[in-house]
Amino acid sequence: MNYWQLNAIFLAAVAMLGCLALVKSRRVMPVLPILGTLGILLLVTAVFDNVMIGIGLVGYDAAKISGAFIGIAPLEDFAYAVAAAVLLPSVWLLLPGRSREES
Repeated sequence: MNYWQLNAIFLAAVAMLGCLALVKSRRVMPVLPILGTLGILLLVTAVFDNVMIGIGLVGYDAAKISGAFIGIAPLEDFAYAVAAAVLLPSVWLLLPGRSREES
């Protein structure tokens, strides 16, 4: 199994949870904050993944990556940032809200 196949399984699960959150909550996901968060996560991922790979903390099997890179970080590495930017708001929408009386 290569990294894109693993990402596809993981991202499919995140996408299903995101769709479930939209349907069950009947609320709209805040697109602008999610895109802003995604941008920050991608930037931080690019910086720190390149550092970790550069110092030898993390390595990848060359036969299992696509060969596309941002710096020395394989493109596959950025799928987790995308998943986090979708997963957290989805879980938030699925959590029951508290009334002001409970606070």
